[in-house]
Amino acid sequence: MAGFTTADIRNVVLLGHSGSGKTSIADSMFHLASETTRLGSVTGGTSDSDFEPEEQRRQSSVMTTILPSPWNDSKINVLDAPGYADFAGEMLSALRVADAAILVVAAPSGIEVGTDQAWVRLEERSLPRIVVINKLDRENTEFDQVVEAITEAWGRKCVPIQLPNGAESDFTAAGSLISDSALQEGAGAELYERLVEAVAETDDALTEKFLEGEALTADELISGLKQGIASGDIVPIVATAALEEVGVSDLMDAVVDLLPSPDAAAKRNDATEIPEGAEANLVFKTAADPFVGKLSYFRVYGIPFVGGSEHWNVNRETSERVGQVSSPKGKESEVTEEVVFGDIGVISRLDVTGTGDTLTNSENPVTLDGIDMPEPFYALAATPKTQADLDKMSDALSKLGEEDPSLNISRDPNTAETIIRGLGDVHVHIGIERVERKFGVALETSLPRIAYMETIGGSARVEYRHKKQSGGHGQYGHVVIELSPRTRGEGFIFDSKVVGGNVPREYIPAVEKGVVKSMETGPVAGFPVVDVGVTLVDGSSHSVDSSGMAFEIAGGFALRQGIPQARPVLLEPVMHLRILTPDDLTGEVISDLNTKRAQILGMTPAANGHTIIESDAPLSMVQRYATDLRAISAGRASYQAVFAHYGEVPQQEMDKIVQQYKPEEVAAT
Repeated sequence: MAGFTTADIRNVVLLGHSGSGKTSIADSMFHLASETTRLGSVTGGTSDSDFEPEEQRRQSSVMTTILPSPWNDSKINVLDAPGYADFAGEMLSALRVADAAILVVAAPSGIEVGTDQAWVRLEERSLPRIVVINKLDRENTEFDQVVEAITEAWGRKCVPIQLPNGAESDFTAAGSLISDSALQEGAGAELYERLVEAVAETDDALTEKFLEGEALTADELISGLKQGIASGDIVPIVATAALEEVGVSDLMDAVVDLLPSPDAAAKRNDATEIPEGAEANLVFKTAADPFVGKLSYFRVYGIPFVGGSEHWNVNRETSERVGQVSSPKGKESEVTEEVVFGDIGVISRLDVTGTGDTLTNSENPVTLDGIDMPEPFYALAATPKTQADLDKMSDALSKLGEEDPSLNISRDPNTAETIIRGLGDVHVHIGIERVERKFGVALETSLPRIAYMETIGGSARVEYRHKKQSGGHGQYGHVVIELSPRTRGEGFIFDSKVVGGNVPREYIPAVEKGVVKSMETGPVAGFPVVDVGVTLVDGSSHSVDSSGMAFEIAGGFALRQGIPQARPVLLEPVMHLRILTPDDLTGEVISDLNTKRAQILGMTPAANGHTIIESDAPLSMVQRYATDLRAISAGRASYQAVFAHYGEVPQQEMDKIVQQYKPEEVAAT
């Protein structure tokens, strides 16, 4: 794979809804490039791109794979990114290092939610792209119909540059509107006029020629098309049937001829400017291999990357010793001497480097923008199945987090559970499977315990006298405290208004200590007590039997007796949901939210017939919302969730929770 210059390289990410045929296109490109002797199959479990066992079982991508495909004296680095929303982190990593995109629309289903969301991300990044209408060999598919839907959704800048030679099973080739005069004057005349008009608008000289009625040459069409694609004014549409490799070689021609090389893309972008002669390499993907160790995939943005040398990790402020450097090739890799500007490489066994880090030179350091991962919102609690699993769990989960930074692994201090958070139930379960397969650690999962809290809604005055006599010195501590509610989030405060020394000054800290200790396990259901003000107003002591311990006990029991008298309240975490749904499903989504004690905050129209619903809902009601929403919308709707605040649990729900959670020792007091 050596010998390609920067001008020869095309870094292209494959995007689209899950099931649109992205991986089949990647496999076909890899095969046509003679990088494999047989065409891989997703359904047959032989895909060169979907090689992970989890992918083969699901017949769907869960990780980004790099398949370098030499073509027409160029090297196409195909980054096959997952289309399933749960694996958006992988897609964002691939987007970060791509110079262009192939956006795949499945002809039988048309534009789906995942494809439309990918379009939005491409628009945000102004990334040049080609739209591929795939699966045109299937029944009930019509190229013109899909083109019309694309134009309606994404605008008239989307222009076909090909025309299928037939429909459904008769589709065996795609004719070029640029070079085929028969198509230009026949079946494709109208589309050809659209193409010429779009190209003419990219250049003043071409515009003048077009207005004067002169025909544009094929070279002028290609030149103007390339310019329009780079500026984002034109998005060409091509036709394929990837499983039969129909149109895929034409797609590869278009990638090489029309999409930008890394140096051309660098001139166009306002990216971080790399000083001449500087070293700058971005690690955009990490894989944990149980045999080889950690693999770090990187793209070169500065001088060529050479193995067998020291490189400075500017993010961790430490040096990394690099051994061999290789070119990734699906699940394999090929050793190379260097990786040139714009190309992609892989190195193994780096100590501290993670996804998003920059490897540079310590004497002339450069920091590249990292990768903004989406906030994970679906959580499961993980526990080891055996003691042996417990011993290895921490290290295995750490490696899982390195491999997939869109997973968040933490320990909940309120429940002492190990929590794995991801972008959906499938995302988290796949991570659990990977931990067992790669690191031999079996984990059991459950929904996390809800971190409820207790507080009060009113005031109370309570007296407690701790008195115990058992021969010799006894125990005596007598306190009178007042409880008052505080604003949510203000926390706990303790004050003393004792006068006359009824509670000796040296015992007041002990009273506070007892109160604080008692707040760790509230009397209502055993949850921590928050947002309460406690004032010590009176009490008494005994000259012999009083002690710090006695007053600590008195303070703790006084609080436990006082909370039930001060209108006890149970607090629950409330999540803010931002749901993107097709307009025709808005009613069903809202009806479902109403069954979850949700508060609808507003609805905003979004692009392409979608609506954004903003809502707050108790965490206890939406722990499985990823599954619920998928069932309601058949995968057409998506959502994000972040913690919003703690809210008061309604009385009828509070009784259920108390019954479920109240520990025996709390119930007995």
